[in-house]
Amino acid sequence: MTTASYGTSATEAGDAPARRGRAFVLTVALSAALLVGCLLSAGLGAYDIPLGDVLSSVQHRAGLGGQALDRVGESVLWNVRLPRVVLALLVGSSLGCAGALMQGVFGNPLAEPGVIGISSGAAVGAVASIALGLTFFGTWTITVCAFVSGLATVLLVYALSRSGGRTEVVTLILTGIAVNAFAGALIGVFIFFADNAQITQITFWQLGSLSQATWPRVLAVLPCAVLGLLVAPFHARKLDLLALGERPARHLGVDVERLRIVLVLVVALLTAAAVAVAGIISFVGLLVPHLLRMANGPGHRFLVPGSALGGALVLVAGDLAARTVAAPAELPLGVLTALLGSPFFFWLLRRTRRKQGGWA
Repeated sequence: MTTASYGTSATEAGDAPARRGRAFVLTVALSAALLVGCLLSAGLGAYDIPLGDVLSSVQHRAGLGGQALDRVGESVLWNVRLPRVVLALLVGSSLGCAGALMQGVFGNPLAEPGVIGISSGAAVGAVASIALGLTFFGTWTITVCAFVSGLATVLLVYALSRSGGRTEVVTLILTGIAVNAFAGALIGVFIFFADNAQITQITFWQLGSLSQATWPRVLAVLPCAVLGLLVAPFHARKLDLLALGERPARHLGVDVERLRIVLVLVVALLTAAAVAVAGIISFVGLLVPHLLRMANGPGHRFLVPGSALGGALVLVAGDLAARTVAAPAELPLGVLTALLGSPFFFWLLRRTRRKQGGWA
């Protein structure tokens, strides 16, 4: 056991420079692709704006030269396109980072915020605020309701999953399935009592979309997203130690239960804020960490910030596709990610089962 461990450590140590090199290349590639995606998303649409004009307008607003566009162009770029791009960045990075944290915390590649009920719990709060016409926090009302209900849901699932001071992954996922079903029933109750206008608003909200992006919505999600994205990387080393197993991690000084509680709260913060402004967008938190893990291994020092970058890229590209593929109509973003993510999830299940020789 000891020899094997030392052998593994020596192999990992020898592979470390190569992994750092791959991580650097991936970070540069993701950043470059994200920049290109943002420029394309800002310029393409029903009112095309050349990329040079986009850059010129941004430079002009930043006081670095450039020229302002005509009145219509300025309005489309700064009041419609850029809020949408920034919101896609925040939502995508939040979902990608949350997925990497969930899989690290529970040591399960199939874990993601939606599986344990955070998304549906946040949806209950958001749908309730729409159906009941709540406005006590102004433009922040839906965000606050989604965050509170998402946080309450994840704490409930976590508490119900604990037994004998331990949190079993299987129990956690099964509890999440039950809570998801209960949340779906609550959403159905609120829809039953809602009027036609509210039902329409709830239906489009549940399909997931960034079409209602405005600067106030960006400001509503910004504090939660930034706080969660700043806190998450500081726990990457502890997640690497936790990947060795709970007992070895405790011997190396990791307070496992405290780490789980802190990171589950961070995941609730990121996911609830994203769900509140964009509706339910599935599979981003599952897909992105897996792709990066296959590209560069399981080390969380790259995986956590890399998943944030990858999630932002997926959402920016997905939103661009959603509003241009079937133009002038717009596909719901959540539907598009589910259409692409479901086959990947099925492939992942088959691949995991084949490698492990079965689930039992």
